[in-house]
Amino acid sequence: MNRTAILGFGNPVRSDDAVGCYVIEKLKKANLNEDEVSLIDMGTSSFEVLFQLQGHDRLILVDGTINSGEEVGTLFKLPAQEVMSSVQDDPMVFLHSLKWDQALSYAKKILQDQFPDDIQVYLIAIDNTKLEVGMSESVENAGQKVSELILEDLANLVA
Repeated sequence: MNRTAILGFGNPVRSDDAVGCYVIEKLKKANLNEDEVSLIDMGTSSFEVLFQLQGHDRLILVDGTINSGEEVGTLFKLPAQEVMSSVQDDPMVFLHSLKWDQALSYAKKILQDQFPDDIQVYLIAIDNTKLEVGMSESVENAGQKVSELILEDLANLVA
């Protein structure tokens, strides 16, 4: 059985930066099989949940990306290898500011041979990270679209 971990990154009190958490909340409403899919709200402190990735064959990450040069709400899907940092060994890394590419590099180091090869990343262009609750309509729409794409992807695994 293939297991998929879906990780949503973001800060729910920083406007559009909440989009990764929003996608996880949307997917929780889909009643996915918990034996096959783990939904992980990474929030802004990801280091402590890296060990939860053990035993998964696939990872899907969702995050907002600022300064992309694209219109807010633009969706990007890419293999993580295209943007993943090399394995880092910095004892001074600030764990509460760990970004997803850093989290992956640490997970790769921790999990070694058990680190999944199948990793996809969804990034959504954002520009508002002000201290406020609620996302812009275009980012919320993009988050909804990512939720739908992930559900389609999971359905194709079963088919």
